[in-house]
Amino acid sequence: MRGLLTLLLGSLVPCSFAAAASSPPSPSSDYHEQLNLRPLPLNSLLASFNFRSNTSLADFEAHNFRLFPRSLAQILQYAGTRELHLRFTLGRWDAERWGARPWDGTREGGTGVELWAWLDAKTDAEAAENWLTLTNALSGLFCASLNFIDETRTIRPVVSFQPEGDHDNATLANLRLLHGVLPHEVVCTENLTPFLKLLPCKGKAGIASLLDGHKLFDASFQSMAIDVRPICPPGGEGCVLEMEQTIDMVLDVDRSKRPRDNPIPRPPPADQLVCDTSKSYHNDETCYPVDHLQGQDWTLSEIFGRTMKGTCPLSNPDEAPVCLHVPNSRAVFSTQGTHEVKSMDGMLRCYTMPQDSDFTLVLAKPEPDDAAAGRDLVQPERPLLYAERSFMGHGQEHGGVQAILTNPSDEEVEFVYMESLPWFMRIYLHTLSTRISSSSSPDTTATTTNSAALAGTNASSIIQEIYYRPALDRTRGTQLELLMRIPPHCTVFLTYDFEKSILRYTEYPPDANRGFDVAAAVITTRAPRRGLNLRTTSLLLYLPTPDFSMPYNVIIFTSTAIALTFGGLYNILVRRLVGADEAPPPVLKAKLAALMGRLKGLKK
Repeated sequence: MRGLLTLLLGSLVPCSFAAAASSPPSPSSDYHEQLNLRPLPLNSLLASFNFRSNTSLADFEAHNFRLFPRSLAQILQYAGTRELHLRFTLGRWDAERWGARPWDGTREGGTGVELWAWLDAKTDAEAAENWLTLTNALSGLFCASLNFIDETRTIRPVVSFQPEGDHDNATLANLRLLHGVLPHEVVCTENLTPFLKLLPCKGKAGIASLLDGHKLFDASFQSMAIDVRPICPPGGEGCVLEMEQTIDMVLDVDRSKRPRDNPIPRPPPADQLVCDTSKSYHNDETCYPVDHLQGQDWTLSEIFGRTMKGTCPLSNPDEAPVCLHVPNSRAVFSTQGTHEVKSMDGMLRCYTMPQDSDFTLVLAKPEPDDAAAGRDLVQPERPLLYAERSFMGHGQEHGGVQAILTNPSDEEVEFVYMESLPWFMRIYLHTLSTRISSSSSPDTTATTTNSAALAGTNASSIIQEIYYRPALDRTRGTQLELLMRIPPHCTVFLTYDFEKSILRYTEYPPDANRGFDVAAAVITTRAPRRGLNLRTTSLLLYLPTPDFSMPYNVIIFTSTAIALTFGGLYNILVRRLVGADEAPPPVLKAKLAALMGRLKGLKK
């Protein structure tokens, strides 16, 4: 690493030590973009790309588009969409190791594609028609299967989502919220390309020039979000339509630094392994490798495979495009001409650079003492809730779902738990039950259906309210929303039973034996902090699946039997048996004989 730094010192200089916090972006600016880099435990790196553009509502309604993409604007106007939220997510956020989610989980969706929008419609039928128009148009724009979000995958949440934009009372009266999710959708480069085309600089300059499909979709977790909402000042004049695009990805530093000509990861040599000598079984022949104990060292070009192509000319020049969350004790080098601004708490440094020059960043290797003590990175923030969900039971007829919700904080947490289930997963609402246990005394448990009391805490109901919309076969899915409370330092086990349906022969997909994806549960907090979101992992449901080889066998056997039977009967009914001397001469033979006779006559 010292040799690398020596070579880079010609073009890289130590950043200035200005002790000042980066100023927040001005709401009057038209376009902002910023990249936040945060080292995480286990040799991971969180990279958050944020792009935000504003356009006045008057220009939007007059079809005067400058920074707002015309392709998306026309879709929103035609479908009567007042507010839009679209998510493309792949992977799982490891909250136990990485801490709280970026953006408080508001820019994260469930696995696959998730979409919810507020539509301007007077009736539910009009809202459903606009929703169909919106999903089909977005499907073509983003090269995704959003057109498969039909009425069976669409719900109308009641308390889980609230509008993020500013809407007047007259507009709110006609707004209708619809939510749909495709957990089986595979997010790939085909979705990233139209995402970048919506940006003013199209990924040719600015922080978007760092986005590479090979790096993005090689991440352990990645999420792309698009949010469109109206923003109005307190006076109500000068309202703007804000479009925010966000990409969050968690990269493995070692895997990202691997060159492209070596795509197959190979184990490092024995002399390069970093062993945890604190283990009792450590010796010369046994090594427990823990590479994250030595801290992270990387360059921006190694992580993303390319350097940053200056800044976008349309971006706000007063906002630093790149920020790094590391302590002041870490040595960081950047391209010559770059200016660094440090925050007052000493945990954040932001960089501004010339518009036309390439930019790179070098995070030097930490001191051994700091790395061993864990002082080389900013410690992750503890989340307000931990959530996980899994299937229970066995067999092909019945099953159960268990959600484990843990409150590690010192305050009571109130939240809304929402599930959107397919119609062939018929739940029994009367089996809904909760069991609460204290983290400090796990042996103390209590089981109840509607409420639970725990020794050492105030007696309060866990499930405050229930909104349940049952499923209709092949028409709509199940919608379940629960308003819940969890005491501090407690864990709640939420369980319910369900019955599996048998589908029709034509309703099974080609990979029916793989199973059916069940969308992730959405959790929205209401107290002590309102608006925090987190999602569980999606589930894989196995349904009773017929033997699809039997229809093939039946078709082959039936076709063979019909062919033999029909051929024999046809021969018996049509063929006529006569003597050889009674049969007329074949026409072709007679013509050949006549032709040979004529040829003989010509020869003579």
